[in-house]
Amino acid sequence: MAFDYYKENLLFMINNYFEIHQINGRIFIGKLREPWEINLRNLKMALESYGYIPFFSKRKNYHVLTLIEKTYKEEKKENYLLNLFLFLLTLLTTLLVGSFHQGGNPFLKISDIFLGIPFSFSLLAILGSHELGHYFIAKKENISVSLPYFLPVPHPLIGTMGAFIKMRSIIPSKKSLIRVGIAGPLVGFLVALPITYVGLKLSKIIKLEEIKQGLSLGNSIIFSILTKIVFKNIPEGCDILLHPMAFAGWLGFFVTALNLVPLGQLDGGHIAYALFGRFRLFIIIILGILIYLSRYWLGWLFWAIIVSLLSLKHPPVQDEITSLTKKDILLTICALIILLLTFPPKPFGTM
Repeated sequence: MAFDYYKENLLFMINNYFEIHQINGRIFIGKLREPWEINLRNLKMALESYGYIPFFSKRKNYHVLTLIEKTYKEEKKENYLLNLFLFLLTLLTTLLVGSFHQGGNPFLKISDIFLGIPFSFSLLAILGSHELGHYFIAKKENISVSLPYFLPVPHPLIGTMGAFIKMRSIIPSKKSLIRVGIAGPLVGFLVALPITYVGLKLSKIIKLEEIKQGLSLGNSIIFSILTKIVFKNIPEGCDILLHPMAFAGWLGFFVTALNLVPLGQLDGGHIAYALFGRFRLFIIIILGILIYLSRYWLGWLFWAIIVSLLSLKHPPVQDEITSLTKKDILLTICALIILLLTFPPKPFGTM
């Protein structure tokens, strides 16, 4: 056993909360004393006062306490101007795309930019609410997190690659991981519902022969339900010409589904890690499903590759031994339901 790293009073303090069976450097194997929740919280606070960040995990019938020396970095003041600049640039790119969708051309007639408002404002409301859902729950869970960074991209279909927030501190528990993970998709989904409904009410039915060229959008369960509520019957040989708000809503559901795929650093990956840990078979199954679905849309294979390249490994959370509550299990079921409702097996096609 290695005692070189620890002073006697530190070991005595740890033993008050954690029954030590074995020490290997800064790794303690043993049992957290009852009551777990109180002792874990007190031990965490005590160790942080000694300059260590503790990680709690399980190994068979034992608990493992790992100490990481805390590095004190001067916290940089967040540059909110960058967040604002990226948001305004994304607003511009989505306005341009929305205008072109409506047959406008702001480069020839500047006032045509206003044609892009329904699409741009609707899409940014969904993406922004998604990220702010993460942001506010992360703050509630005492996680240091940045404001959303929007990604402006001159893509002719959507004008953006979405948005993201940066977590700058360790996730304290599996409970926090689930709550932060589900918050974004849940809020984004709820915002997308009325936007899609209003957009469908503003859409119109046209004959297929009137469509010279266009993009066919695949149906998710929720989009199909909303469509049937608004349009009771669609005559044969006709289809729906989506209003820009309805298209933004469709994209919002699609982005929600992409984020809830249970892999890597995606929102669904956070939730899956909290439930199953590093369960390799589960990861292989999800990758297999995406590869199979690529027969319908090649983008699923591309998405599987992108997520894999970004890393399928999930960083550990600080507390991996406290069991999830019924509320957390209900939240994971909610995430699964939203994934099933928003997932389109074949998102895009041609007309």
